[in-house]
Amino acid sequence: MEYRQLGNTGIKVSAITFGSWAIGGWMWGGTEREDALDAIWASYDNGVTTIDTAPIYGQGLSEEIVGEAIRDLPRDKMQLLTKFGMRWNVAKGDFAFKSKDNAGNPIDIYKYTGKESIIKECEDSLRRLGTDYIDLYQIHWPDITTPVAETMEALSQLLKQGKIRAAGVCNYSAQLMAEAETTLSLASNQVPYSMVERTIEEELVPYCIQHNKAIIAYSPLQRGLLTGKIKPDHVFAQGDHRPTTEFFKPENIRRVDNFLDKLRPLARSKNALISQLVIRWTIEQPGITIALVGARDKDQAMQNARAINVQLSNDEIRFIDGELKKLELLEDSVPA
Repeated sequence: MEYRQLGNTGIKVSAITFGSWAIGGWMWGGTEREDALDAIWASYDNGVTTIDTAPIYGQGLSEEIVGEAIRDLPRDKMQLLTKFGMRWNVAKGDFAFKSKDNAGNPIDIYKYTGKESIIKECEDSLRRLGTDYIDLYQIHWPDITTPVAETMEALSQLLKQGKIRAAGVCNYSAQLMAEAETTLSLASNQVPYSMVERTIEEELVPYCIQHNKAIIAYSPLQRGLLTGKIKPDHVFAQGDHRPTTEFFKPENIRRVDNFLDKLRPLARSKNALISQLVIRWTIEQPGITIALVGARDKDQAMQNARAINVQLSNDEIRFIDGELKKLELLEDSVPA
């Protein structure tokens, strides 16, 4: 495994990080707890020391599973990343959307980052994770109802108390990062990035490189689309959110699959899976510190971790980039 510094902190993180959204089950058609535990342990055995989770993933379930998984692992050798600011059934802040929990009960999701709420969320996350500190605490989404300074002041307080080691943001623009920096020094920004979702390259990547901020790339496999396993006739489990998104329109699945066909000979020459080739390409991109990859069982986890062994030459990266330029998804497929 490769370990990289998290921005301007002294924290080292694994370049491939375990993403824990799917194991929470919420919006992924449920979860199998034992499979999730095995996936985390298999990741750790293959050098993945960093785990990213959030309270909203299963309304606390993902954090609880992570807490159970790390109970007998050396805490000082691991980095726990979690988030705050996505509240359910609180009727505060910026209403986001209606959803259902894993039991099928309706819930309302709000983006809320008031100071007292953040302090409470941190205590709840520490309890679920079974730890007395969080390595990186991140605002999940911008909250238009709370001043950025108030949110950052809460993080400053948690830093002083030793309950978090570093503070980061998710889904922030470069402009919002600059505003936050007037109150607090940020370690990172967690944002969507993949071969087919490269919006951040225009402004955010240059900003983060210039200011030494880590970029945590989530959905580098575009929620499974870039694994090569999903075909236009794929049947998703009930409750899986992916069929409702633009990337998973059958025509886009077909176009991406045709693109991946161009990469298969390169993957075979390296005795690698398509997904491993994609993960390695991601962490080779300028400014990208971490590729955050989910896994629901130990086989997926081991495959993801072993992507670190794939080596890409400059010519091979140029070949992949050339094929990407030919890929055209439906016009409304890639969000701005």
